[in-house]
Amino acid sequence: MIDVTNILTEYKAGKLSLNEAKHALTSSPTADLGFATIDLDRMERRGFPEVVYCAGKTIDQSVEILTLLMNKYPNVIGTRAAKEVYDRLKPVFSGVQYDDLSKMVYQRNDPKLVNGERIISVITAGTSDIPVAEEAALSAEIMGNKVVRFYDVGVAGLHRLLSRSEAIRDANVNIVVAGMEGALASVVGGLVDKPVIAVPTSVGYGANFHGLSALLSMLNSCSAGVSVVNIDNGFGAGRMAHIINSLR
Repeated sequence: MIDVTNILTEYKAGKLSLNEAKHALTSSPTADLGFATIDLDRMERRGFPEVVYCAGKTIDQSVEILTLLMNKYPNVIGTRAAKEVYDRLKPVFSGVQYDDLSKMVYQRNDPKLVNGERIISVITAGTSDIPVAEEAALSAEIMGNKVVRFYDVGVAGLHRLLSRSEAIRDANVNIVVAGMEGALASVVGGLVDKPVIAVPTSVGYGANFHGLSALLSMLNSCSAGVSVVNIDNGFGAGRMAHIINSLR
């Protein structure tokens, strides 16, 4: 975060010229790695450091970016990461972890709950949806939230969901992860009085169109209070749930 008071004090004392003061007030701290420009002000602006999307980056690029961030911040997330990224980071950072299901590499050296006992529930229709759900759940946990998981409670056996409805209503925010026809988000939306973040997954046979059918079903939900993130975007749901859970 820019220290406005210090910059103005140095300008008043003549230690900074007018142009230097203007530059200091309007510039944002970044780290130039050549192939990437890392935002070092995001923690101060948005409450959590830049999250690294590792897919599409080389192993070296992912490791270099995560090394910079893990040296600076206690809690850091890399999504869609190959295990080799973790293998390269582990000798340097004792707290680094890797989750095989979600393909997340992360450091969580500060485990305190910033949102106290406010619960985020993560609910899946099926077991095949768990990898995306874990990306959402872990993201929310690393950001400082209490997360409760309800897995494999889809509409094909509605009694599984209904038997947990009381516990689900205890949550402050609900993330619903479903593929196939994506109906679970609407059902949960009709049971709770808190926000529902729907995550369509690419789980399903051909007419699922790699998650498009679930996405359209969720967008057309008749349950008020259901919002939708992109297909397989567990991180986006976890981040949004954290923001909602942090409101006072």
